[in-house]
Amino acid sequence: MSKTPDSGKTEDDEPSTVEQYLVKDPERFALNMARMLEQAGKAASAWAEPREKGEVRDHVAEPVVDMVKTFSKLSEYWLADPQRALEAQTRLFAGYMTVWANAIQRVSPSAEGADDAVKPERGDKRFQDPEWGRNAFFDFLKQAYLVTSRWASELVEHAEGLDEHTRHKASFYVKQVSNAISPSNFILTNPELFRETVASNGENLVRGMKMLAEDIAAGKGDLKLRQADYSPFEIGRNIATTPGKVVGRSDVAEIIQYDPSTETVLKRPLLICPPWINKFYILDLNPQKSFIRWAIEQGHTVFVISWINPDERHGAKNWEAYIREGLQYGLDTIEKATGERDVNAIGYCVGGTLLAAALALMASEGDDRVKSATFFTTQVDFTHAGDLKVFVDEEQVAAVEKSMNEKGYLDGTKMATAFNMLRSGDLIWPYVVNNYMRGKDPLPFDLLYWNADSTRMAAANHSFYLRNCYLENNLSRGTMELAGRTVSLGDVTIPIYNLASKEDHIAPALSVFVGSKYFGGKVDYVMAGSGHIAGVVNPPASNKYQYWTGGAPIGDFNQWIATATEHPGSWWPHWQSWIEAKDNTRVPARKPGKHMKTLGDAPGTYVKVRV
Repeated sequence: MSKTPDSGKTEDDEPSTVEQYLVKDPERFALNMARMLEQAGKAASAWAEPREKGEVRDHVAEPVVDMVKTFSKLSEYWLADPQRALEAQTRLFAGYMTVWANAIQRVSPSAEGADDAVKPERGDKRFQDPEWGRNAFFDFLKQAYLVTSRWASELVEHAEGLDEHTRHKASFYVKQVSNAISPSNFILTNPELFRETVASNGENLVRGMKMLAEDIAAGKGDLKLRQADYSPFEIGRNIATTPGKVVGRSDVAEIIQYDPSTETVLKRPLLICPPWINKFYILDLNPQKSFIRWAIEQGHTVFVISWINPDERHGAKNWEAYIREGLQYGLDTIEKATGERDVNAIGYCVGGTLLAAALALMASEGDDRVKSATFFTTQVDFTHAGDLKVFVDEEQVAAVEKSMNEKGYLDGTKMATAFNMLRSGDLIWPYVVNNYMRGKDPLPFDLLYWNADSTRMAAANHSFYLRNCYLENNLSRGTMELAGRTVSLGDVTIPIYNLASKEDHIAPALSVFVGSKYFGGKVDYVMAGSGHIAGVVNPPASNKYQYWTGGAPIGDFNQWIATATEHPGSWWPHWQSWIEAKDNTRVPARKPGKHMKTLGDAPGTYVKVRV
């Protein structure tokens, strides 16, 4: 028995039998269909009730309108020239004819086994069931889908004259539509789902509709897609468990100081500024993955900003407020708790963007307490920003601002949906299929628990971020205004460790690289393997991935990569050596509360507020 390369087929495979797709107990199946419709009615009620009460206002039309406008611009290019349109249609038709010819050859008694017209991308998990290759019907559906989706992607790729933003949006929307219409997402066109539905007489659909109703109710009228079993996890019990105390609390942030685990510590305390778009405990998921715990073990006195989950009271809190009441308040608290003014700081993602802007403002105001800055997957220049840029143009930002101004904040589910759409093939459709069609509960997973623990966006804060960073790119241009001052990254002359991750599509490695040149001091650029989360949260004990170091981050990015040195494993020890090279002075370990009153145990109260 031998396999044809990459096809999953074997020469001796027997054709699949029809019996496995026939309902064995029609009466029970009909009863389950009635039960499914009952649960579907509950799902519809959960969706409609908050809308009837005026508690939910749909803004679905806005992204749909933008998608239609984008596709219209794409169509204009291909339809403007009849010859060009004909060539595009001919390519699609030729692909279909190849699929059809293969299908005919497969059902022929003398068939030797035709090769696929097009194969799934490497790593595509949707078509792993043997029936996708063994059954002529499902094989035809798969190949026709792949030919169509690949053709649509090529339409975007080869459309000349499109501005880059429109091309980026068109590519993104084509990918979303392609992922949505995949035959793997539907019962009658997915052999595995079809078999399970028949084998259980439709009980999977009853369970699935029940889960759908529960998830719409949990989202208060919007679908809150469950990606894991969240019930085993509790913040402070088995998530975010590194011991410490809350030593400060402002309107926007709690400041947490962690207990030391070494007799001596580095003289300079470490302040971590996480993103407010997610909660800080991505850096403290569990003892094995915790960067915070590891940093403590290396001798850092670690302080972390835990941002408020804002509501209508925080609508006017802008970036200046987050700098004054978050970052600088954290520095003030560190000085009170330790007596130290000199601090090492870390900013992660948008927390790093805020830190960079704060450092520029502080430089202009003569505040020099931060002596080194580390950025985790942080953009300060948004020319080459990731797929989130798809959602940012004047019309879309104005629509988001209108929505936020009604409540003073952006619902956490909106940002969660946007982030999930960046990887819809991994974070949306597999769970739609597993939950609502297979009727199976997802498995416990701490990372996905964190991913689902959404945060709201204060209106003024989020509007400032969208306009000044994604839309106008003011920070790198030196035109961002904070506290009545025009700030410049060129004034930031302290040493910088700028970490990117190779497969990051939120803060692409190229974007981080380009942003390095705007700082006024020496920047050490390091690129980790993997993506936005796994590239950062990569403890040395896991012995996973790799990282690259090289020369100064100037010139051509691809050239930098070509000459960079690859190192196996985690970048964490490399960062620790970088920190110690700046100042390795040690002092006796500091315990929280020695010089000031504490306000409760870590991880505090702000992090426990759920949307």
